[in-house]
Amino acid sequence: MTLPGSFRRPLPQIEPLAPVGADERIEATLVLRRRAPLPEGLRLSRAELATRYGADPAELDAAASALRERGLEVLEADAASRRLRIAGPAGVLTDTFGTSLQHVRDPGAGEHRYREGDLSLPEALAGSVIAVLGLDNRPQARSRMRIADPSAVTTSYTPVQLATIYKMPAGTDGTGQTIGIIELGGGFGQSDLDTYFRGLGIPTPKVTAVGVDGASNQPGQDPSGADGEVLLDIDVAGAIAPKASIVVYFAPNSDAGFVDAISTAAHASPTPAAISISWGQSEDDWTDQARSAMDDAMADATTLGVTVTAASGDDGSSDRVGSGVHCDFPASSPHVLGCGGTTLSADPVTGAVSSETVWNGGATGGATGGGVSDVYPVPSWQANAGVPARSGGGTGRGVPDIAADADPNTGYQVYVDGQAQVYGGTSAVAPLWAGLAARLAQSLGRPLGLLQPALYAGARASQPTPGLRDITQGNNGAYPAGPGWDACTGLGVPDGTALLDVLRGE
Repeated sequence: MTLPGSFRRPLPQIEPLAPVGADERIEATLVLRRRAPLPEGLRLSRAELATRYGADPAELDAAASALRERGLEVLEADAASRRLRIAGPAGVLTDTFGTSLQHVRDPGAGEHRYREGDLSLPEALAGSVIAVLGLDNRPQARSRMRIADPSAVTTSYTPVQLATIYKMPAGTDGTGQTIGIIELGGGFGQSDLDTYFRGLGIPTPKVTAVGVDGASNQPGQDPSGADGEVLLDIDVAGAIAPKASIVVYFAPNSDAGFVDAISTAAHASPTPAAISISWGQSEDDWTDQARSAMDDAMADATTLGVTVTAASGDDGSSDRVGSGVHCDFPASSPHVLGCGGTTLSADPVTGAVSSETVWNGGATGGATGGGVSDVYPVPSWQANAGVPARSGGGTGRGVPDIAADADPNTGYQVYVDGQAQVYGGTSAVAPLWAGLAARLAQSLGRPLGLLQPALYAGARASQPTPGLRDITQGNNGAYPAGPGWDACTGLGVPDGTALLDVLRGE
């Protein structure tokens, strides 16, 4: 039986290196169907989620048994997240799932395992398994951060200053909350964190690294790349919510690694108030099964009370695809708070804003991602916001939902691999909003989960929304900003104190 959604289209410009050896050990992730469809808007414990909407234990056991009979090892079986982690010789895996694998070199992605076409399922797995991930381990996502050119920086801010500018609620600091951060490479060193937070005059937050699928915290190897992303995320989230516990999940940059990281974070104990994701890729560059599996994992997260924030991309309305308009995933998921970017001019001491516009630095300077999803329909909570039609006609989920400063030329002061730097990108917006979510949850005494129904409750086309400051000037390529929701900065940037009042119902 062909596995729906598993088709991998051929990649251009790859250089074949060699077939994957039959004895080469490969790990993969299988995702099973839910026992029942998951309704929107539920709030459940992990035990309740597992019992009512996880995998059927009988199907999980049957799938594990069938795979063992084929000579594969079952590394993990979890009914709540509906995942089976397996390992075994490449020859057994390719026979089991009806494919072939080869090592290739890609000019933009380096060397990796590669497959084309569909996968198939043996009869024992047909109907219960809905995704097989990780056989092909091409890099699935890019980080959404940009290093500022020192000669171009007009001003820059510490996250503490941005907390003042965006009026984070007084008397909150993230106490009692946990923030999960997803990373697909790089690492952090404790000395960098201590130096940075000492410079801000606040204690270093508690930061813990968790390895997923064999990945680990590996700092000092890529200061201009993945390390920069990791330190940017921690520095921003930690400075916005300094008393929150931060858990950084390191996973391989593959579809399996990405899904497993989010599932691991969502089902962790204690349940995080927020999960921040600064990695993504155009919706077009995912298999349907991988995108669906990740969306399901983020639906689990919101059901457990987690607010998931994700960068909307740094390449404008084209999302680096080359032509047309494209949304970035996972920001386009209806279970994610999509985070767009602005260019900010403000007094860092008083917090007074002189101007804030859509971040668009032109062809070489980056621009906030945003648009209308080709995959997801308009969610009910976004129906009255004025999302335009897709470029090809029809309706879709509008991205982003909200925004904050992202222009590297008005960027964030951070500390990476022993150097003070200024970074930007929508990568910085996701941890900023995750930190705000932790502070809001602290003040309310309850988790927020999916925040959009509350944000969009008063949204009307071309009208500003309570709790947010509307951004009405600029564009990200195909889409202009304007009053109310737009496909550049969503509903606007936070007024944290006013937003707390909205969530309280005041």
